[in-house]
Amino acid sequence: MKKFVYTFSEGSKEMKKLLGGKGANLSEMTNIGLSVPAGFTISTEACNEYYQNDKKLWKELVLEINNKLNELEKKSGKKFGGEINPMLVSVRSGAAVSMPGMMDTVLNLGLNDTTVKALCKATGSERFAYDSYRRFIQMFSDVVMGIPKYKFDRIMENLKKENHCEHDHELSLEHLKILINEYKTIYKKETGKYFPENTIDQLMLTIKAVFDSWNNQRAIVYREINDIPDEIGTAVNVQAMVFGNMGESSGTGVAFTRNPATGEQKIFGEFLMNAQGEDVVAGIRTPKSIESLKEIMPEIYKEFLKNCSILEAHYKDMQDIEFTIEKGKLYLLQTRTGKRTTKAAIRIAVDMVSEGIISKEEAILRIEPSSLTQLLHKNFEEKSLKNGKILTEGLAASPGAASGRVYFDSETLKEAGSGILVRLETSPEDIEGMYISDGILTVRGGMTSHAAVVARGIGKCCISGCGELSIDETKKEFTIDNQVIKEGDFISLDGSTGKVYLGEIKKKDLKLDENFQEFMSWVDEIKKLDVKANADTPHDCETAIKFGAEGVGLCRTEHMFFAEDKIWPVREMIIASDEEERKKPIQKLLELQKKDFEGIFRAMSGKPVTVRLLDPPLHEFLPKKKSEIEKLSVLTGRDVKTIENRVKTLEEINPMLGHRGCRLAITYPEIYEMQVKAVMLAAIQVKKEGVDVQPEIMIPLVTDANELSFLKERIITSIDDIFKNSDTKLKYKLGTMIEVPRACVTSDEIAKEAEFFSFGTNDLTQISYGFSRDDSNKFISDYKQKKIIDADPFQTIDKKGVGKLMQASILLAKKEKPSIQLGVCGEHGGDPKSIEFFHFIGLDYVSCSPYRIPVARLSLAQIEVKNNN
Repeated sequence: MKKFVYTFSEGSKEMKKLLGGKGANLSEMTNIGLSVPAGFTISTEACNEYYQNDKKLWKELVLEINNKLNELEKKSGKKFGGEINPMLVSVRSGAAVSMPGMMDTVLNLGLNDTTVKALCKATGSERFAYDSYRRFIQMFSDVVMGIPKYKFDRIMENLKKENHCEHDHELSLEHLKILINEYKTIYKKETGKYFPENTIDQLMLTIKAVFDSWNNQRAIVYREINDIPDEIGTAVNVQAMVFGNMGESSGTGVAFTRNPATGEQKIFGEFLMNAQGEDVVAGIRTPKSIESLKEIMPEIYKEFLKNCSILEAHYKDMQDIEFTIEKGKLYLLQTRTGKRTTKAAIRIAVDMVSEGIISKEEAILRIEPSSLTQLLHKNFEEKSLKNGKILTEGLAASPGAASGRVYFDSETLKEAGSGILVRLETSPEDIEGMYISDGILTVRGGMTSHAAVVARGIGKCCISGCGELSIDETKKEFTIDNQVIKEGDFISLDGSTGKVYLGEIKKKDLKLDENFQEFMSWVDEIKKLDVKANADTPHDCETAIKFGAEGVGLCRTEHMFFAEDKIWPVREMIIASDEEERKKPIQKLLELQKKDFEGIFRAMSGKPVTVRLLDPPLHEFLPKKKSEIEKLSVLTGRDVKTIENRVKTLEEINPMLGHRGCRLAITYPEIYEMQVKAVMLAAIQVKKEGVDVQPEIMIPLVTDANELSFLKERIITSIDDIFKNSDTKLKYKLGTMIEVPRACVTSDEIAKEAEFFSFGTNDLTQISYGFSRDDSNKFISDYKQKKIIDADPFQTIDKKGVGKLMQASILLAKKEKPSIQLGVCGEHGGDPKSIEFFHFIGLDYVSCSPYRIPVARLSLAQIEVKNNN
């Protein structure tokens, strides 16, 4: 019979895929001799079998669970469901990868009206036993049966108010018994059944709930966002309970072996005395800093520090540890690789290399490429911050800066598309809203609360523990010191200080620290392909250089045309009736574009710059508003009706496949001639200033070698004329953009005319699929959900179709011209999965937007490290 259940002593960290992250680590801690409450793990394979078995627990699995339960009883000397000294268990989910959207933990499972009395006798504390019972009923009802938690919270809060109690632990034994009866009444009303007295039924229902949670909506959304396979399943961990709420010699806490926000090499965490684990992360009570445990229980603190050192040395990474102290004895309930901000992750990686714990190659593999974008965005300007009105201050749970409109639930925020999520406390149900949000603000919770941990993991600004803030969800508003903030009002969060400000605050670019620079220097030592930027202005180029660009792989000249000083000469050029009339506006554009290119060449300071000549159809530049048409009428001396007719004439039914790119230049060669002159005159000017220049001219949308040949001849003639009239000559390259399937399969012929190819994967994907990039969002999500496609082909390259076209093109081009330079300039150039494919098929460089350059650099380095291992 296939084995589905493993005791902790039977597993190891190498069995993560089978036992999930929690189960594998509980096994590992057990095997290296740390104090871990005994238990067993139901494997991820059991989860998959559960779904194949119509979501039913089969007889053999139930038998295996009962056998392991009997073993656990023998180890603990207690009986599950027993009337004397009963054994209670906790039940946790645990996939192979961390899944914040999964089911919450259920504690104290095994309590009923009989075992609660037995627990009273065994512990000598009625209050403890009944407090544990009321907690279990609420958790089971909420987590397993789906009864909304607020229904129980409301009863608790009313009872506390009636009896003038500020905290839960101030309620008396009689109050707890009242709560238990009222909780059971809610259960009966919501489910139509009595609360289950049979402890085996409690356990089996909870195990089923864990398996069911693998496919709840928030888990599905999380897997989609993080590209986690559906088939890996979740494990279930059943563990003997130890109690942190057995008086002042007991407690519970969460700690990280290094600071998860900054990376500082110092224990970071929180704990509560006389509390259970959920109290710390839920923010029901304000926890204390882990360092203050030294004063309360010095020996326990010393032992805990030793355990932290053992675990970090064993796993060779920062650990997130959950612990419980029961009557003066320390137990470890969980360890896992700790979630951290990207800033902290880089510092930890750099420090661990210098400490000799890991190699540079291991450090490079530690950082998720996409996470680097957390470091590259703006922070608040100091001046604006000083003038901002502070509303309140909470805990700086996740750094960064965020401004946005206030929303009180994930659904409303999702409809808005962005904003600040303001909650009493977040839960796994808020995952989707947290991802969409600009920042997160909670009333409850500490530095290890759900909001804080998730926010740090996804790179969102978060402030937790804003106890002065009072939320009224009915009115959709919150109040601080009589200041009312309604839904839709703007606030700003400073996640580095914990301050909340009224209104929007201006942001500034974040400076990249020494750790980042050192880490990226290792990246550049290892990677092979160049990383260039898609940049259209000198400012874009400066940003790209700051992020490590090795050139400009795509300068889209049409983006320059939309500037206010250029759009009117462009419109005059388009409205002109013949070549002679076009000369005047073209001359204006020549001077304006020349200045743009001079700025770009100066910013790039000798690095290659690939300039794509005009690509979009002419109608995109023409006026649509009546006032603009009237202005163009004055500029050109034509009546409004004539201009309206011209605008109508130039409209295209299918502009993506219309009169654009090289087709436009074949009809109007003077446009490309003007742009080429602007490029070369700018290059000559900048070279005279002592700055090296490497211009590369790229002709877009070529489908046939004859198109390229026709335009190339005229471009070279224009450049030769410039050189004749100048005392300066310089080297340049002339190439094309491969973005049409026909160009891919005739690349050998096109390569005869080109010195380089740059794959425009955006259009190549559109034309290959027949999908409009602008409209495909209406159905792509359906395609993904119904497993027709694995990923959005506009985000990650389609290897089977578009990828094969690229491979065919490369093979043909290199056969004809082995020296041809090959790159990609679509936005796929910044996608780690696509980059891996581009590396594999033999490109020389990738080009992407400036903020994705570090992502591309790191992705390429990781590919090299993996290939060399």
